[in-house]
Amino acid sequence: MNRRRFLTLSGVGVVGAVAGCSSEADSAESVDSHPAAADLDAQPRRGELGGHVILAFEDPSCPTCRRFHEDTLPDIRKNIVDAGKGAYVVRTYPVIYPWGEPATQALESTFARDSEAYWSLFDHYFAEQSSFDPDNVLDRTATFLTEETEVDGEAVASDARNRVHDDAVQADIQAAEDAGLGETTPIILLFEDGEFVTKVNGSVSYDLIAEALGEHDE
Repeated sequence: MNRRRFLTLSGVGVVGAVAGCSSEADSAESVDSHPAAADLDAQPRRGELGGHVILAFEDPSCPTCRRFHEDTLPDIRKNIVDAGKGAYVVRTYPVIYPWGEPATQALESTFARDSEAYWSLFDHYFAEQSSFDPDNVLDRTATFLTEETEVDGEAVASDARNRVHDDAVQADIQAAEDAGLGETTPIILLFEDGEFVTKVNGSVSYDLIAEALGEHDE
């Protein structure tokens, strides 16, 4: 964030909302050096890296993450991703309810097979969030994938039970811990032209994200 925009945001009260949850790890200002963005190119994303990068740590079991997806993500998709201005990147971070951990294992197993099926399953977890628990999440996941995607749902569920892709799950958790992000999801880090801008927590509005990224200056 350039100094002029920082002062402008501060003047209208936005910086308090945006930067109030920042940590010492945020001093790593490059997308290439920030610990939260480690191995960024390998993560599930919509859009192309470069320009604006919205990196979100989310738990499929988190109701606040669901609200972010319902209220804010459509505008991110429309105004950033579909407009060719940057990327929305997800790292799963299962820290809220117990069923989020096996769901995260299933998401990584799905992503290893088919990225579009990953996004479909991610959306499904939020859409049907209240119906999942630790005992049924993998069975329901298998049914959804088999019926609604080209992926073998039973194979994904088996991989999730056996933690076949646990390295990917742990890499996301480690990235959050290395960056000192805490456990209040969603945690959203904003980068512009390769430089760290700020971090926000919660179901923040698109307008706040756009302001921080300078979209309102254009």
